Amino acid sequence: MALQKLSHSFTKIGFKPLQTTVRYILYSLSFSLFCICQITAQETNKTTEVPIPAQKDSITTANEIKVDPEQLLNEKAQDTTKKDTLAPEPQLLTDKVDYKATDYMRLSRRENKMYLYNQAEIIYGDMQINAGSIIVDNEKNEVYAYGIKDSLGEYTQPPIFKQAQNVVEPDSIRFNFDTEKALIFNSRTEQNGFKIKNEVSKRENDSVIYMKNVKFTTSENIEDPEYYFYARRIKFVPKKKIVTGLVNMFIADVPTPLGLPFGYFPLTEDRTSGFIIPNPGEESRRGYFLQNGGYYFAISDYVDLTLLGDYYTNGSYTFAVESAYALRYRFRGNLRFRFENNLQSERGFPDFSRTTTYNIQWTHSQDAKANPNSRFSASVNFGSSDFFQQSTNQLNTGNFLNNQISSSISYARTFQGDPQVNFNLAATHNSNTNTGIVNLSLPNVNASVSRIFPFAPKVGVKKGIIHNINTQYNFRGENRITTDDDALFSSEMFEDSRIGMQHSIPLSTNFKILKYLSATAGTNFQENWVFETIKQTYDSTANEGAGEVVRDTITGFDTYRTYNFSASLGTTIYGTFNFKKGKRIQAIRHTMRPSVSYSINPAFDQFYDTYTVTDNPNTTDIDETEVVEYSRFEGGFFGAPSNVFSSSIGFSLSNNIEMKVKSRDTTATEPKKITLLNNLNFSTAYNIAGDSLKLSPLSISGNIPIIQNKLDINFNAQLDPYALDNNNRKIDVWNIDNGGSLFRLTRASANFGYSFSNTDFEKGAVNEDPLENQNFRNEGRPDNLFGAGTDFREAQSFVRDKEKKSDKDVKNYNYKIPWSLRLAYNVNYSNNARQNEISSHSIQFSGDVELAPRWSVGVSSGYDLKNPGFTFTNLRFQRDLESWTMSFNWIPFSERTSWNFFIGIKSSVLSDIKYDKRREPDRQL
Repeated sequence: MALQKLSHSFTKIGFKPLQTTVRYILYSLSFSLFCICQITAQETNKTTEVPIPAQKDSITTANEIKVDPEQLLNEKAQDTTKKDTLAPEPQLLTDKVDYKATDYMRLSRRENKMYLYNQAEIIYGDMQINAGSIIVDNEKNEVYAYGIKDSLGEYTQPPIFKQAQNVVEPDSIRFNFDTEKALIFNSRTEQNGFKIKNEVSKRENDSVIYMKNVKFTTSENIEDPEYYFYARRIKFVPKKKIVTGLVNMFIADVPTPLGLPFGYFPLTEDRTSGFIIPNPGEESRRGYFLQNGGYYFAISDYVDLTLLGDYYTNGSYTFAVESAYALRYRFRGNLRFRFENNLQSERGFPDFSRTTTYNIQWTHSQDAKANPNSRFSASVNFGSSDFFQQSTNQLNTGNFLNNQISSSISYARTFQGDPQVNFNLAATHNSNTNTGIVNLSLPNVNASVSRIFPFAPKVGVKKGIIHNINTQYNFRGENRITTDDDALFSSEMFEDSRIGMQHSIPLSTNFKILKYLSATAGTNFQENWVFETIKQTYDSTANEGAGEVVRDTITGFDTYRTYNFSASLGTTIYGTFNFKKGKRIQAIRHTMRPSVSYSINPAFDQFYDTYTVTDNPNTTDIDETEVVEYSRFEGGFFGAPSNVFSSSIGFSLSNNIEMKVKSRDTTATEPKKITLLNNLNFSTAYNIAGDSLKLSPLSISGNIPIIQNKLDINFNAQLDPYALDNNNRKIDVWNIDNGGSLFRLTRASANFGYSFSNTDFEKGAVNEDPLENQNFRNEGRPDNLFGAGTDFREAQSFVRDKEKKSDKDVKNYNYKIPWSLRLAYNVNYSNNARQNEISSHSIQFSGDVELAPRWSVGVSSGYDLKNPGFTFTNLRFQRDLESWTMSFNWIPFSERTSWNFFIGIKSSVLSDIKYDKRREPDRQL
């Protein structure tokens, strides 16, 4: 609690370490100061050390007795030294004492007092007292510290007491050395996020402090807080507890009926376990509820655990577990698990239904320096496919729009050597939230041997075809499972699992031709292992004589091998057009990278079999039968090898256009480069061995920068040179010979995303890390384009975002209104079979505007231009009330129509003081 720091201030103000020798120290200081004043007029900075003369003990010690050395060897030593009966004189100083004052340091022998005035300071050990005036009364054994008035009559230089990390700032203090009691007036201190101010504090001893008329708040301004809690009497036991009488809450100095007749607050400097108070409320379909109640376990400095739950009077309940762990320089991570049992209506009613959902999220990251040769990581988002659609007590705004969730757990190990061996063991998961299909890869093993150059020289640079010959080895093994939510974690899910292993050995080299042409050539050998194959036969008597193909699964080891050959030749061509001197545009450069490739893929007919299909099993007419060719590897883990010989030539051309302009910065020595067109690529292929449709469609893709490093328009298109028949099927006739153009546009698309704000036009703009976004961890968009995913118990996320930013003086609010805007645009055109239509056309936007100091409004929405209408829309209003925050979120339409209102204290210490009212969306369970 916040009052703990106050205990440090009162019990450790610096006088306790001196204990009973304090009066002797002050007497010695006073006497030394008096002697100095007789020699010099005045000193303002002096360190006094009191020498303690050694006195010879009148009793002879054992060390002074003269003994014959030979006697010590022949006789047993006898200790005849008597114990000293004289008590040693107390040592006056146990530590160095520093004191100073700006105006004067005066000793009054008549009053037996010492005065320090103007910026007075006393330092003893880890204790320090600063004040305008300090008086030490040797007669009463008391010390007084208080401020002084300046020339305008203002009270300045109030006392400041520091000891270790504890600081107390009262108006004045009075302390008695004999009784060790103290009176402190109008003290101000801070503890665990609390700002505390009280009129009078009375210290009885080291363990008990009584305080009167205490104000404590989390407001930054303790002198004029926007709210505070007022307690008439407080008993304070440092580092243990605070016991209070009547406590009232004041808002703008106006008392409220909110309060407690008494209070008990345990104190500790470390994290402690404790109960989490639930939030009560009412829901139309599930009745009254208690939400987000539970217990927090502070297990250790490295890990914690939170157990939470919700309960509704119709029988619905939720159980959640959260844990965070970290070990510096080793690893860090967090775990979230949530299980929900949702009931709709009441048992016995016709509309009663029940559904259970769950979700597990686990992230684990290893420090890169922990072990460079071994790495373990996890990113898990696993659970029911409809969790984000049906989950209660949280706003999954951006997550339920995403229909894919995935997980990955991997362990990688590197074995150093020559060559280096890399090993990776992983488990992956992917779920489609619309269909409920779950794909698991458990386990997934990958191993590889780093690239080796067997003919490279041991010393020097590799040159030519032979030196650059290189090869490596890769292995891949996977157990793939496809199931659904109903069969997940049951024995049925393993019945259709498929296992496959693949070995690949690529062999390649590269070299130069005529200095400017770069050539590569290589081959790749693959061997695939499977443990299930398919045998197909045709049964003409099946299906009531209509016949059907019978597929029998054969379990057992089988393998097939493939290989291919490829070569490529490319170069880079530069063209520059220079403008006249003095022009702002100095030059335009066009960079072209043409490339020609050739590849051969043999036909692997040996892995194919045949079966005969006939409508009349008694006929021998060849015209009534059909021979079907198939591979036993069809539908297998790696699929079937190709039985079609392919020999093709590929063409590609990449273009970049840049412009050099004179920089507006007069100190710049080099011109500024601006990209006009980035990666404009053209690619096609020609199959020499094909019997028809030999030329592949021409693919075009590129990127047009509109605003450098901010807005790029991405586009792609496909042009087909072949015509269509009357049934809209591609035929081996050029489109231009069929009365059309040279190419036929079959598809095209364009999209861009843009995120900017007022800070982009200011220097020093900082982008936030999207990995800190819980919406991103749920596999939503990291830019919150569709709105943020918020847990209701974390409704203060807006507050935390605000606290990350630096404070600003809202009094100087001017025309520079803070704002942010995020845009996403997408359009797709389809004309593969003469559709000639825009298949999709939409724009999404999300923005926030701070209309006035601490007032912010925002909206996330979109508009479907093909089927006119707004997409998912979220409106939000937020008000920063300094120590408080208020927010309102509203989804005005769609099946998730809902709203949420929240007002509460920002500080996590008082996070339970809040008001939360909401209407959750109707869910069809």
